[in-house]
Formats: sequence, structure tokens, C-alpha cells
Amino acid sequence: MTETTVFIGDSVTDCGRIDLPPFGDGYVRDIANSGKLDGNIINVGTSGHRLVDLIARWDQDVLAHNPTRVSIAIGINDTWRRYDDNDITSIEDFKRNYDEVLEKTKNACNPEFVLCEPFLLHVNPEMKTWREDLDPKIEAVHSLAKKYDAKLVPFDEYFNGLIGKHAIEELADDGIHPSALGHELMAELWLAKAVL
Repeated sequence: MTETTVFIGDSVTDCGRIDLPPFGDGYVRDIANSGKLDGNIINVGTSGHRLVDLIARWDQDVLAHNPTRVSIAIGINDTWRRYDDNDITSIEDFKRNYDEVLEKTKNACNPEFVLCEPFLLHVNPEMKTWREDLDPKIEAVHSLAKKYDAKLVPFDEYFNGLIGKHAIEELADDGIHPSALGHELMAELWLAKAVL
């Protein structure tokens, strides 16, 4: 049986995949180009999406491909919208909805899950306050990775650990959207945690 890996998430995963098919120009492309991931690779990241948006398109964008592996990178927009639009996604809703879609997917095709931490680099002092919202969502990702025996890719821990070795602007100039170098490092970490 041919392996099929579906990558789903927000703009960090999307990376212009419609204009630059099939992978965009981010970490999914770098993973595909590495030659270290077997089988079909499908990118269905969509810019601006939150977890509820992923769920709304899940059947078509994930289950329809009958994946053997599903990589999920979501959560930063669930936090961001709280601070730029006063549109709050509670941690209870985030964790419950994430759990339900994982359970649904497990029952449908029982793929291997790769759960990726949403990440944030503090390019300004105000963004440090976002941690009160983001950190519990990262903890939820960890908890669900344990529950579903998923591979965990610690993007937030990794990127924040690079500060000092790299200027934030070298990794993600707005603290959220990675640079070309940031995407290369994401791909390396994803492969190290999920495949190698």
C-alpha cells in the first residue's frame, strides 16, 4: 500500500501552494524535496485558518485522501485572533475540537498522526502577553499527542531555543511566518521527529 501523508494547517503550511503547486515554497516543499518521505505528499494548508476552519473542510481535504499519515500544524491563528480581533478560542473548545477530529480520523482510516506545536517568537514586548493564550494550546497538543500515540514536533520550543544563535528576523520577521531559513529548519525538525 502506498503511503500518503497529508499536511494540514494555516499559512505556515500553505506557503502559496495554489500559486506554487503542489507544495508551496515552505517546509512541506522542503520535506518533499528531501527525498526522505516516501509515497504521496499532499499539502492542504490554508492561510488564515484556525482549528474550526480545518474541521469544516476535514472530510474533503483529509479523509478523502485516505491518508496513512496526517500532519497537523494549527493554533497560532486561534491565539492571534484573540489579540487583533477579540475573537477568542477557549482552551476548552480548542482541546475538545482537536480531540474530536483526531478520534474521527482514527476511526475512519487510522493514520499515524504528527502533531506540531504552533509557535511564536516575540518580535515585540506585546507578543509576550500572547503566551497566556498560546501556551495552554501547546500543552493541549502535547496531551493529545500522548493520547493518540502521535509523533510530536516541538516547533515552538525549537525556534525559541534558537534565539541567540539567530536573530528573530532570520527565522520569522513577524514572529509567526518563517523565513526561507525558518522553513528549512522546520523541515529538518519535522523529519527528525516524524520519520527518521
